[in-house]
Amino acid sequence: MEILAIANQKGGVGKTTTAVNLSACLAAKRKRVLLIDLDPQGNATTGTGVDKNDLALTMADVLLDGVALKEAIVKSPAGFDVIGANRELSGMDITLMGQTNSHELLKVAIESADFTSAYDYILIDCAPSLNLLTVNALVATDGVIIPMQCEYYALEGLADLSQTIDRLKELNDRLHIRGVVRTLFDARNTLANDVSDELDSHFGDIMYRTVIPRNVRLAEAPAHGMPVLAYEKSSKGARAYQRLANEVISQSRQLSLALNRP
Repeated sequence: MEILAIANQKGGVGKTTTAVNLSACLAAKRKRVLLIDLDPQGNATTGTGVDKNDLALTMADVLLDGVALKEAIVKSPAGFDVIGANRELSGMDITLMGQTNSHELLKVAIESADFTSAYDYILIDCAPSLNLLTVNALVATDGVIIPMQCEYYALEGLADLSQTIDRLKELNDRLHIRGVVRTLFDARNTLANDVSDELDSHFGDIMYRTVIPRNVRLAEAPAHGMPVLAYEKSSKGARAYQRLANEVISQSRQLSLALNRP
């Protein structure tokens, strides 16, 4: 089982879109997937067809009240499991201020659940900020997938996130950038191509080859409460996320081989 956080403190870069659609594409490839929504906006929850306001238990109950993760799992129409979130998660930083080990609540919850034989992937959709919720995700995860729009300000945000990841390695020695994925990409935009080239030269092997295009079907799918794979399987967006899922699975195989190598 791998735990992967989908994180970027900059909003509007396709983070939740990536979390939902990557989960759906991994599930379509017969992988057992749990998506944890760690954003008080709850967009990943609704994007999978689950009503965030009709949940008996959410991530707020898990992190604030000690409810077991397994009790909060719901089956989504998208074909994978979800632990949802809503505005009850708002203000967690204030609520937990001063509490011992508040940064590792999610890690403890996952370890207590013992999901090793239940899932191939746990994906965590993070809030668009470097708050306590995001820190919890980074402490609990094996690696971080960073969705990034190819524009100048996104480069600055990526530098900040990279520094945060480096600092948190003291709390999680497994923490690393699993990959950077270019999102909302328009090949006709000169700046986008320039930033893309700069990313390639700086990050090299950890850049995913898959590029997620700016696509109408990707933008429409959340309004219907479904991943793009269910909404319009033949769209460019759906095909792109299927390719990204293939890359993630290939990475997993390579990491597994490396760990088992004498």
